[in-house]
Amino acid sequence: MKASESVADLTERERADAPVASAGAEFLLRPGITFLNHGSFGACPRPVFETYQRWQRTLEEQPVEFLGRRLDGLLAEARAPLGAFLGVSSDNLVFVPNTTYGVNVIAHSFPLEPGDEVLGTDHEYGAVERTWTFVCEAKGARYRSQPIPLPGVSAAEVIEQLWQGVTPRTRALVISHITSPTALIFPVAEICRRAAAAGIITIIDGAHAPGQIPLNLDELGADFCVGNLHKWVCSPKGSAFLYARPDRQPMLQPLVVSWGWRAIAPGPSPFQDYFGWTGTSDPAAYLSVPAALAFQQQHDWPTVRAACHELAASASQRIGALTGLPPISPETTDWYSQMRAIPIPRTDVPGSELQRRLWDNYQIEIPVVDWQDQRFVRISIQAYNTPADVDRLIAALTALIPLNA
Repeated sequence: MKASESVADLTERERADAPVASAGAEFLLRPGITFLNHGSFGACPRPVFETYQRWQRTLEEQPVEFLGRRLDGLLAEARAPLGAFLGVSSDNLVFVPNTTYGVNVIAHSFPLEPGDEVLGTDHEYGAVERTWTFVCEAKGARYRSQPIPLPGVSAAEVIEQLWQGVTPRTRALVISHITSPTALIFPVAEICRRAAAAGIITIIDGAHAPGQIPLNLDELGADFCVGNLHKWVCSPKGSAFLYARPDRQPMLQPLVVSWGWRAIAPGPSPFQDYFGWTGTSDPAAYLSVPAALAFQQQHDWPTVRAACHELAASASQRIGALTGLPPISPETTDWYSQMRAIPIPRTDVPGSELQRRLWDNYQIEIPVVDWQDQRFVRISIQAYNTPADVDRLIAALTALIPLNA
């Protein structure tokens, strides 16, 4: 596709030959904007959103039948393809509204004693850091953030830097699979193996992983993993999962106590009982997850992901040429997939102000991240993005960065 073309400009034959453009045409984003922030809240394709609305209408046709008699079976049916997608038994998964909720379940359930330590990195998501700090302070324990300096050089180096923060008091490692501020893929499988050998429990924040990189949770080896489905899987907002290894499931207690606790008619496990029903809510987002998985399968998502990575790599290289700043890691899929944190000059103008100008003046939606002493634009490339979007970003940065100097 030429830089000046949009999805709407493609012919029928070009659409048939371009799974990226074909999939991109199905998203509901407002025409005329340049949306380079799929990583924050995702975006939902039309057929998946229509499935979501059908489930909502079906619920309203007979709420008591739907919630009181059908829901358990419907949730089990929705978990089955999700389990296959994640490489794990669906019995070891429950739906939760988002990864923050899932992290809170684990943190509030975790058996910490005074003096114990929970170790994360300085690349972790702010809400996750706050959750563990809150819980640790309440129990007399300590949450510690281990620096992982940039640029990244090798997976082995990341692991060794992380392990410099491990002490005899470390009870858990809390690690992002794909980091939020820096968009890097961390070597979590090897981290999990090393932690298991040391008797340390692993909690993986997979908010950005499902749909952006292939996953097999059984092979990953984590004790717990949470992941959003409304980001890169493109399901409706409010759909995520909590995975717990079978031998770790008894550790987890519900944040909201409802009928599943000491259930009169127990389900397949307390894990499912505790989190399957926590009171009246709209389960339509959960039930639409199979439609999102089917959408990606129908549109040859490995090809889509590869094309999106290439466009993200092009943006990284072009912005690097504009600013003269080196990348934060090698330009390979070992380090990032569809989301890339790209260094730009840090000036006296707050990052939030630069982000506002990009939107107000250019209709470009992209985060500007101030992390440690560095500043990044964190670009997300999804099927609906084209080279013209990157051209527009380059032009805007070329105009705005000198204004900040």
